Amino acid sequence: MADVSLDEFLAEIEGLRAEASAALDAATDEVAMEAARIEFLGARSGRLKAIQKMLGSLAAADKPAAGKHFNDAKAAITALLAAVQERLAGGTATTIESIDVTLPGEPVRFGHLHPITQTIRRVQEIMARLGFESVTGPEVEDQWHNFEALAIGTEHPARDPLDNFYLAVARGADPLLLRSQTSTVQIRVMEKRKPPLRIVSLGRVYRPDTADATHYPMFHQVEGLLVEQGTTMAHLKSVLRFFASSFLGGDVKVRFRPSFFPFTEPSVEVDMEWGGRWIEMGGAGMVDPAVLEAVGYDPDAVTGFAFGLGVERIAARKYGVADIRDFYRNDVRFLQQF
Repeated sequence: MADVSLDEFLAEIEGLRAEASAALDAATDEVAMEAARIEFLGARSGRLKAIQKMLGSLAAADKPAAGKHFNDAKAAITALLAAVQERLAGGTATTIESIDVTLPGEPVRFGHLHPITQTIRRVQEIMARLGFESVTGPEVEDQWHNFEALAIGTEHPARDPLDNFYLAVARGADPLLLRSQTSTVQIRVMEKRKPPLRIVSLGRVYRPDTADATHYPMFHQVEGLLVEQGTTMAHLKSVLRFFASSFLGGDVKVRFRPSFFPFTEPSVEVDMEWGGRWIEMGGAGMVDPAVLEAVGYDPDAVTGFAFGLGVERIAARKYGVADIRDFYRNDVRFLQQF
């Protein structure tokens, strides 16, 4: 390369600086900015790199001044590039779509209680008016509370493994089971409290029934228990009549048909006349003296009555549901009716 004078070198520097400023000012997008960066500041073939090579052709006395002008020009072009990058970044900010606040909003769908839950709460409300306290108990039970305390002996068919969900336990121990009735709660409460007693228990019970329109292996029961001095079947019938008329509405008649349950004596099936026909709703009766003795009550001092109704059954009667399996299919089209 021919020798270069200091004046020629400075002219090249100033010309390059002016061209770089014009190119970067004209850049309207990242593509143009990147092209200008490569042209003037490229590490391999940039024009500033080419001028840097000219420093070797200068006289030794001129190199300090030439080097200072070169560094000033490089810093100025780099600063111009940074300014353009900032300008373009600000111009590409995300545009927020305007919102018309006068338009109606999207409706929010609200759920509601399941019809079985609604029924349970309605039953609790009605029975509370008669002084019955709502109580609960465990769903996994021992055989004492599920059978023996209720006068259901070891040979009774209700204890058959085909009619219960027994659970595996340690060898030699009596097997536990999923409770087959909420009467177990009555025993647990009577073991801890003395009469007078008015309770109602509602909850899940389990029996290995084949699912059909009127049966399900898991269902809900409501059990009422009253133990006081002088309690009679007339009191039982009055309570059930009040419950039926309050729950179903209108003048509902109640009739008793003789039946048998190990834990009540006498025992009856309860029918309710509603809508012009009699419907079987559950079982009831006077608490068997043997049950009272099992929990430490004196059957000569107090008497009591108990009744049990299927929650799904009374809910189906109230809402006109023909198949109780509909309550558990989780079909929103069905459930939203309630």
